[in-house]
Amino acid sequence: MAIIRWEPARELQSIQQEMNRLFGTFFDNQTVSAAPTGQRRWIPAMDLVEEDEHYVLRADLPGVREDDVNVELEDNVLTISGERRTESSERKDGYYRLERSSGTFARSLTLPEGIDPESIEAGFENGVLELRVPKPAEHKPRRVAISVGGKQPVVEASSATGADGAS
Repeated sequence: MAIIRWEPARELQSIQQEMNRLFGTFFDNQTVSAAPTGQRRWIPAMDLVEEDEHYVLRADLPGVREDDVNVELEDNVLTISGERRTESSERKDGYYRLERSSGTFARSLTLPEGIDPESIEAGFENGVLELRVPKPAEHKPRRVAISVGGKQPVVEASSATGADGAS
């Protein structure tokens, strides 16, 4: 009988590889699996960039017509949904292969409080949807004056110099 040294690190690595394989298979099937209607599920890529005055969202929607895209804002949740249709193709030589995913999609993200839905701008060019969402006005803290002994509070202007005029 051979004695084999047990190495816990190798066992953990083996378990991790198996979990990665299982989850990879699960998510691969979710991303491109055939739906009951025969269409495949598709999730478009999106970028969200913060600029000085706006949040800019760009979604890659190749092969999607502008009429097939819907953008909605409800309770600070922005949802982009639509459908990329399968092009009709004819079988020749007895076989064909479809690798491009099609079907319906929906992506949602939560925006900060105070976004004005009427100020959101959308553009669609060359298969890229771009949304410009103005940032909400920041709530600035308000200084509250404190009265002492029932007298009206006096708020004096502060200066960079001290009482003796020295900096």
